[in-house]
Formats: sequence, structure tokens, C-alpha cells
Amino acid sequence: MTTKQGKGKVCLAYSGGLDTSCILAWLLEEGYEVVAYMANIGQEEDFEAARVKALKIGATKVFIEDLRKEFVEGVVFSAVQANALYEGVYLLGTSLARPVITKTQIRIANQEGCDFVSHGCTGKGNDQVRFELGYYAIDPSIKVIAPWRIPEFFERFPGRPALLAYAAEKGIPVFQTAAKPWSTDENLYHISYEAGILEDPNVTPPKDMWKLIADPEDAPNTPERISIHFENGKPVKVVNKGDGKSIADGLDLFLYLNHLGRKHGVGRIDIVENRFIGIKSRGCYETPGGTILRAAHVDLEGLTLDREVRRLRDQFAQRLSEIIYNGFWFSPEREFIMAAVEQSQQTVAGTVHLKLYKGNVIIEGRESAISLYDDKIASMDIAGGFNPGDSDGFIKINSIRLKAYVAQKKKVTGSGF
Repeated sequence: MTTKQGKGKVCLAYSGGLDTSCILAWLLEEGYEVVAYMANIGQEEDFEAARVKALKIGATKVFIEDLRKEFVEGVVFSAVQANALYEGVYLLGTSLARPVITKTQIRIANQEGCDFVSHGCTGKGNDQVRFELGYYAIDPSIKVIAPWRIPEFFERFPGRPALLAYAAEKGIPVFQTAAKPWSTDENLYHISYEAGILEDPNVTPPKDMWKLIADPEDAPNTPERISIHFENGKPVKVVNKGDGKSIADGLDLFLYLNHLGRKHGVGRIDIVENRFIGIKSRGCYETPGGTILRAAHVDLEGLTLDREVRRLRDQFAQRLSEIIYNGFWFSPEREFIMAAVEQSQQTVAGTVHLKLYKGNVIIEGRESAISLYDDKIASMDIAGGFNPGDSDGFIKINSIRLKAYVAQKKKVTGSGF
């Protein structure tokens, strides 16, 4: 491949897909030396084939880093502790992976003496923010090449058809075709789909788009029952009640939950979300293991977490989800909130029993040695040390504020409720 010369050395976050393969070729044309870096965060990828592709395009080196365990145990399980959920529905699969990817990319860039780091994020999306805030937080002196914000690049490649044509011209094989023009991002936690026909929010995704999870209509007719054991709000063991299989290693445990969720159609969503930069975006997501874990964790907190602590943590969780979604993982506010979340989780220990059936995660029971639940006090059949007469004063005290408001309302509007 003919290139210009001498612009410096770049560490490119390379996926092996359409965008970053074309970016790799373009950087070489522009005169940069390129080191390709691939993060193995659980995506179903032929990493060796991607290595060969990158070298064939012209990368001088290719680094493939297995970050799966770090991703699951260091990031995903922290999100489970917080019940992190963006806009009440999105489990943050893409957002959570970025800190692990960027941290390792900067390490390799420094190790290889790179002048720049680069990525394939579009100029309209959230990921450009997540990657670059991570870069600058970890290495404030690093320089970034963002092709999708460079006119020479985005004017030459105004859309995916132009990239597909460029790839064909350069002999670069790509998975995406003109017939299936949606874009995907996959990791151990989830896979996302966007762009192409999905940009019309009223278009139903074709059935063959969904890659991971069985259609709930096609899922097994027989449910599967499991138990998930937690300590400090993090899963420590999964037991299959049917075959007795027990898994305790964090990564293996999560892989197993992914397997079960995929099998039983658990974890598909189709949403319109608010991007950080102010654009609404339609996205489809498959998050099998994460959906199961969140359901179990939320349920166990009902048994073991103090009411007021849970309310405060829930307030924090909403803000934390926005912080993570917007790319501020390496920020003081994220560290502050996570410290509070971790303290809240000291009592979240026990076991949740679940049934997986045709897209549903059904809670069938829960138990904990340090439960706050007192069956004697809660019982409607026995007093259990609770004097019902005490409720009279409780109600009267709480009615004082309401009576005062009604009196004020009558003065203002002439009537009460």
C-alpha cells in the first residue's frame, strides 16, 4: 500500500470491523505508522483472523489483550452492586467496557512509544467522549486522532456505503454488508445494534439481526431453575438446581449466566435513548447474564438492605448511571459514589432462587443469614412483639402535615381536595 511518510506512530483501538479496518488503511495513507490494539472483552471474534487482517492492511504490530476477567470482576460486578441502569432501561454494556479498553490502550501506546492514540468512534456518538475522556484522564499528555471528526476523512467517507466501497477497493474483508447495514458493538456483557434500518425508530428489527439471545417464542418450553449466591452485593456462586452444576469463579460464573440467558431468551431490549451530546438514538441490546444478575441483586436487597440506605443508594445509582454513560468513569464523582455504594453493600449477602422461562427472570425465593426480615413482626396472624395500638399515634403524627396543607389549600383555592 502506498503511503505518505513520517507523521508519527499511532496506537489504534482496532476491532477488525469495517470502520477501524478502513481507518487503519487511511492512517497509513496519511503517513502514520500504526500499532493495532484489540481488547478481548468477550466479543465473539476470530482474534487470529483479525490479527492477520490488520497486519495485511499494514499495521506494524498487533496487540490482543485478554481483559475479560478485569472487565467482569472490576467493572460489571460494580455496576451490579449499584443496580446501574441508564434511563431506567439500559444496562450500560458499551459504556462499562470503555474504561477497561482505554486504560490498556494507553499502556500499550506508552510502551510502544506512540505519539497518538486513535479510535473508530463517530462524531455523533457517545463513544468518542468515553474513549477520549479516558485517554486524557489516564495520560493528560496524549494526542488523539479522531478520524470521524477530521474533514478529510468524513467528507471522503460520508456514510457506510462509502466505507464498504473503500474496503472493497483495498481488498479488506468485512462482516458487514450492504444487505445488513446495521452496526454492532459486542462484549461479554452485551451486544448493541444501531444505524442503518434501525435509524427509523418504528422499524421492527428483523429476526435474523439478533445474534445472541434466542427469540423468547423459540426458547425452551421447560424452565430452568438456578440459585445465585451473593457476598457484599457481588455474585460469588451460581448453582443449577436441575443438574447440580456449581460455578464460583467470577468470569466463569458470568459466562454461564450468559449461556443460560441466551438459551431462555432473557435480556433483549429495543429503546430510544438520549445521547450525552444531545441527540436521541435508537439502540437494540442483548444483555443476558446482566439482566439475570440485576434481577437477583435487586431482590436480595429487599431482604437485606436498610430502607433509608437503599433509597439513598437508588438516588446515587441514577446519577452513577449517567456518569458512566457519559464517559466519566475516571472522575472524582464516580469514585465518590462507588465508595458509598460499596459501603451500602456490606450487608447484601445471601441466595436468590430464580426461574428462567421464555424471556422472563422469575424470582422464586430468597434467603440470608443476615436478613432484616422478621417473619414474626411481619405476620398478620401473630403480634410478634409489635403493638398495633402504636400505629394510631404514627398515623396521627403523619396526618398533621396533611391537615395543615388542606387548611392552606382552602384559603388559596376556596376548597380542599
